[in-house]
Amino acid sequence: MNAPSFSPRATALSLALAAAWPTASAQVIAQRIALPETVITATRFAEPVQSLPLGVSVITADEIRASGAATVNEALMRILGVVGRQDFYGGGEYNLDLRGFGGTADNNQLVIVDGLRVSEADLGGTRLAGIPIESVERIEILRGSGAVLYGEGATGGVIVITTKAGSGADRRNTASVYAAAGSHRLRDMRANATVSGGGFSLDVSGQKRDTDNHRDNFRSESDALSATAQWANDWLRLGARAGRDDLETRLPGALTLAQYGADPRQSTKLDDRADIRNQRTSVFAEAQLGSWQLAADAGQREKSLTSLNSGFPFDYDIDAANYGLRARNQLTFGGVRNLLVLGTDYARWTRDVLGAFGSTANQSSRAWYLKDDVTLAGGTRLSAGLRTEKIAKDNTSAAAGTAGRQHAWDLGVSHPFGRGATAYVRAGRSYRLANVDEFGYTAPATILEPQTSRDLELGARFAYASGKAEFRVYRSLLDNEIGFDPNAAGPFGFSGANVNFNPTRRQGVELDTSHALTKSVTLRVNAALRRATFRAGSYAGNDVPLVPRRTLAVRADWTPVAGHRVSGGVNWVSSQHPDFNNACTMPAYTIADARYAFQWQKVELSLGVNNLTGRKYFTQAFGCSGGVTAAVYPEPGRTVTAAVRYQF
Repeated sequence: MNAPSFSPRATALSLALAAAWPTASAQVIAQRIALPETVITATRFAEPVQSLPLGVSVITADEIRASGAATVNEALMRILGVVGRQDFYGGGEYNLDLRGFGGTADNNQLVIVDGLRVSEADLGGTRLAGIPIESVERIEILRGSGAVLYGEGATGGVIVITTKAGSGADRRNTASVYAAAGSHRLRDMRANATVSGGGFSLDVSGQKRDTDNHRDNFRSESDALSATAQWANDWLRLGARAGRDDLETRLPGALTLAQYGADPRQSTKLDDRADIRNQRTSVFAEAQLGSWQLAADAGQREKSLTSLNSGFPFDYDIDAANYGLRARNQLTFGGVRNLLVLGTDYARWTRDVLGAFGSTANQSSRAWYLKDDVTLAGGTRLSAGLRTEKIAKDNTSAAAGTAGRQHAWDLGVSHPFGRGATAYVRAGRSYRLANVDEFGYTAPATILEPQTSRDLELGARFAYASGKAEFRVYRSLLDNEIGFDPNAAGPFGFSGANVNFNPTRRQGVELDTSHALTKSVTLRVNAALRRATFRAGSYAGNDVPLVPRRTLAVRADWTPVAGHRVSGGVNWVSSQHPDFNNACTMPAYTIADARYAFQWQKVELSLGVNNLTGRKYFTQAFGCSGGVTAAVYPEPGRTVTAAVRYQF
């Protein structure tokens, strides 16, 4: 199967076909449409998705529960087929990649939890497995650039996580407890409770998960706790949140391909370990004043890492703060609706690396943004947005920092073709500056330029009585992309340095669809064709490392009789290259999972199996030597989990 190529003719044809289908079937759709509108908050305020001139994917709490996913990462990988690579630190963490950025994906996409940015400003990664999965109400993925609304580093997209307490829905008294045991001595305990009355509510969620995992020296112990207290009436909502999560894990290290083939359970690092601790506090307010909606968030976050790697300690402390104020005004005049969103964001981030070779790194940013959408009487929606952001970064271990003012913009148009069908086109500009680790390790006398991207997306979405579908075609042309090149001349006479690459390209086709085959059987399919390539230079025509060209996720949910539910899925990821020269190949893999649940009054009993066939595979590798893939991190074989849940 060839990867997609994009010419103006092919792009126009894709959009024409997407638009022609609903036009020809408008009368049938009009008769069958019955689904309620999907409402999202990825646009900074709650809004129906159907007319938006941008791509969005949504996962609900019910889908997460049916899949048996234990973390946010697992849910995104299983249900949406998002590419994930095993994280070094274990504890169920995976590096997610929305649109083909490989090793730098975490710095080219953002994570937002209940309105606050939690992505880090270094190469340490964003820990999602620490969010209690039972507390999550909805996960939204804003496909493609979210730079206007969210700022630097959003070229690949934005992951927006909304908790049950953060959804703004009326709270009611409820509670549940969950206990699971499984392969590799897994023990998973969860508890949730909501107490409400007189406009006040308190939500508490906790989770403790211990497991030996699938390799020697890979035991992990994690726990998380979050609480939200709030008060609301018909026009005002005020609240405060607090949360923490801890991970203690062993680090088994990488394997050679020969070691992996002989025994994927073995460890090359018998003493390596790491402890990660996160603490978060925030306050929020929302108000409805006539035609204006106002919202404010202020959050403080602390993270600490203590680790031992091959006998060398690496410890640091992070302190971060985020503040946001935004407003939305909606007016209708002469059959035309105008929706104006404007806001300001301020963030600061500090990291202290401890020890004899310690350093202090800082980042601060202040931004203003404006987005205006006009919907004409016929349903055509015109959208325009602009963001200006002043950024400053420094690191005492670097000769010089980086600073500057960057601008993002986007323009979009959507148009309905019959009831339940919409086509759209969107274009924009996004950006990022080198993070505090990247500009601190470059070739001598090298200053990294800001990375910029010109982004284009065309899409169509359909909603009908038994399902919905969304089709997207996208292209991003990047200049001065920032990343680590192991073949570049580095500092201290060693090879390898962070560089501005020659021009690169991201392009692809995405399909999201869910369909009710019968009243008791639903099917969800997520497929993607993508290319991430170098447009010029010594790597011209090569694939960007760690980016598979094709992915497919198929999930089914079956309720044969009341109280019984069977769900499962198959995920396929094509081969990919771990190196810039594309001399080595990581093989494609297919994995399947299944879960059976029986509901008896307030008790649910479930049995889940992951990697049904016991497939031997890996998602993470970092090298290539003599045409042989090196630095392999194996994935687990077949695992079984039995669980009981009691709902009060």
